[in-house]
Order: sequence, then structure tokens, then C-alpha cells
Amino acid sequence: MLRLGTRGSPLALVQANLVRDALLAAHGWAPGAIEIVPIRTTGDKVQDRPLAEIGGKALWTKELDRALLAGEIDFAVHSMKDVETIRPASIAIAAMLPREDVRDRLIGADSIEALSHGARIGTSSPRRAAQMRRIRPDLAIVPLRGNVDTRLAKVRAGEADATLLAAAGLERLGRPDIGAPIPLDQLLPAPSQGAVGIEVRAGNVAIVSQIAAIGDRTTERCVLAERALLAALGADCHSAVAALATPEGDGLRMRAEVLSGDGAEHVRIDRPGLAGTPQETAAIAGELLAAASPALRAMFGH
Repeated sequence: MLRLGTRGSPLALVQANLVRDALLAAHGWAPGAIEIVPIRTTGDKVQDRPLAEIGGKALWTKELDRALLAGEIDFAVHSMKDVETIRPASIAIAAMLPREDVRDRLIGADSIEALSHGARIGTSSPRRAAQMRRIRPDLAIVPLRGNVDTRLAKVRAGEADATLLAAAGLERLGRPDIGAPIPLDQLLPAPSQGAVGIEVRAGNVAIVSQIAAIGDRTTERCVLAERALLAALGADCHSAVAALATPEGDGLRMRAEVLSGDGAEHVRIDRPGLAGTPQETAAIAGELLAAASPALRAMFGH
């Protein structure tokens, strides 16, 4: 029996079951061939502070990493946007499922323009906060964390007038009609948004091969390009960065932007006809930073 590690949130468990079902179907395994092992992460335990204040994306992965490397689980399932850009050499991304809707959905109004003046937007994402401030400087950003149900409940309770949630997560939870999708030309998503990835111990060749059988090559190519851009920028959990690579003919189109925390400054790039090489992503990162002010560049350590 293979042991599949996952966070214990409702969305994480849905994603774990998607991976389990895909593996059973791909290999013709019996239902009992894979056991789902929920692991509570620090990110799930600490809900009263933004992630950037208490350790960033590692709060979603470190407990799963430990269990994986200790041999307590055989592979781990993650939302790829929650996975740090630089990973241990002992852990490999073996596959990604086909990507879902990459857009954000606005909960609490039919559009960003329809939000009332001074509306309180609940989010703890530096990217979403900066983008909303850029579009509507009058909006007030209030911290809001928790799983989907928790955040929806907080909006209903009046802790915020509106919030933003990933469309992919809502769809996987069977709630495709909640909220209004925000057009990509208005709000680019977080790098890797909408993608589910599976990580394994790098030296476990047999499991790497088994997991790779369910990988979607187009998703992997696009998401790895977005992650390479994050690495080239030197972005961290405090950085307001959006990026989306999409297939275009035989190549990729990369749209990306960096923003100041208050949204007053943003630099955006749209590059078609890419092969997805590290040299290209490094060049795009260089263009974004070269067009940024010294203050914005300093947010990326440049």
C-alpha cells in the first residue's frame, strides 16, 4: 500500500482524492492500494496572522516534507502555489494534474468596479492586496485567512465586505457558481494557481515513474516556467508577484507583473513565442526589475 500525505483541509482532501483516483485509474490498482494520510501543518494551525509574518509558504509544506523524508508517507499532494520556489534536493516534483481555472473569484460583489467606496477587502495575500489597491486605491485591505468555508463565513459575518478566492478551489469543492470571476487582463493570478502537484523522495525511482504517469505535460511546462520566473526575481512570501504561462502554438506566452505593496507602482510584461527556457525567464525577470523603481527592486533584493 502506498501512503499519500496531504493537508487536512476540505480542499486538500478533495485534491488528494483526485490524485488517488487518477493513479488507481492509470495503473488499474484496487481501491485499497493507496491510503490517504492527513497531516496537520503549521499553516493550518495558525490562522490569526498573515503567512508572511510567521514563515511563509514553508508553513504549508514543512510537516509534509518531514513525513516524506522520514518514510512515513510515500508521496505528498500540494496546491503548487503553496510550494516554495526552492525545494530540497531530496524532494522531487513528480507530476502535476491538469490545471483548472486560473482566475480569482470576487466574493461579495459582481465586479471590482461594483464594490462600494472604501469597501473592506479581506485577504492576506500580498499579491491580491497590491492588485486591488492598484485598481481601487479607496479600498481598505483587512487580513483574512482560513480555508474556503472559514473565509466565506467571515465575509457573511461582516469581518470584510468582500474577499478573493481561487476559482479552481471553488470548482474542486463543487461550488463553481460562488463569486464573480475576475478577467485575467484585470487580475493576473499567483504563479502556479490552479495546479495540483505531487512530490516524492527524489531517489525513489519506482514511485517517481508511477506518479509521472498521471502528469499533465502542458500544466507542468507552464507551472515550471512560472516557478522559474519567481526564482529569477528572487521573490518571497512578501513579494507581490503575478505570473501566468499559457500554451501558444508550439511555445508559451508569459504574462507577469510585479507591484509595490500599496499598488501605486506596477510593472507588467506580456511575452509570446517562448520556449520556456531558464534563460528566457531570467531575461523576463530582468526586464521587470529594470523597469521598476529602486524601491520596488529593493523588495526583491536587487
